[in-house]
Amino acid sequence: MNDRSQLIVIDSNILPDVFTKVLDVKKLMAQRGEKSFASACKRIGISRSAYYKYKDSVFSYEELFNRRIVNMYLLLSDSPGVLSSVLVFLHDLDANILTVNQSIPVDGAAAVNISLRLTEQSEAQLNTLNSITELDGVLEVKLLSAE
Repeated sequence: MNDRSQLIVIDSNILPDVFTKVLDVKKLMAQRGEKSFASACKRIGISRSAYYKYKDSVFSYEELFNRRIVNMYLLLSDSPGVLSSVLVFLHDLDANILTVNQSIPVDGAAAVNISLRLTEQSEAQLNTLNSITELDGVLEVKLLSAE
């Protein structure tokens, strides 16, 4: 038997309930629905030992394959509404903005780092991301990474 890990896609309807319950606990904790894994497990109806046994091996398809993380650097003019127009542009791409870090403006420009998650629909529009440079006040854009 081969000891290599292998990812497979299986319809959850044929799996034991424990696997979907592990996903439910993960989601509940991610959304801060419970304060501890013990209370989340109790609420979902799964033992803590079962959760800890499978938590590192059970993922939703969307969680692993339908999302793409993009990190970008922008240099923006220190003018009202410039960052807002960038965020609206990203919203229109159906991008989920994860982080925004802006430095204090120096010499009329501010550096901004944005991390965002693209869905399958917005991933098709990744090339459109370059047109962000056409927005008023956007001085420079660099795509730092895309996973």
